[in-house]
Amino acid sequence: MSKAHIDRMDMQYLYNDGELYHFMNNETFDQIALNAEDVGDSLKFVKENENVKLLAHDGNVFGIEPPLFVELEITDTEPGFAGNTAQGATKPAIVETGASVQVPLFINQGEIIKIDTRTGEYLSRVNN
Repeated sequence: MSKAHIDRMDMQYLYNDGELYHFMNNETFDQIALNAEDVGDSLKFVKENENVKLLAHDGNVFGIEPPLFVELEITDTEPGFAGNTAQGATKPAIVETGASVQVPLFINQGEIIKIDTRTGEYLSRVNN
């Protein structure tokens, strides 16, 4: 029994045109497009022009690996309240890619946060 050979290609996520997600090979500049079914939710924390790895077998892409950590701006969340220091308390926030993430109460709209893409967890606030 032979082992399957999996290709891992460094690609740049270019954009989503509403139907297809477009990627460019960083070495050859060849472009490919994948439909939403192929992409799934693997790009929920990935901005346009970020690098990802496409996983393929026999030329068929079956997975996308986003960067392990990303820094994204909070575009919507309830304001933090002075004095609200409940240990471990969180609130929902929307980041610039449209994904939802739980953040500590002191995080406000417009701030940049670091997220672990494997778990979707808030890691830290990024100082500008």
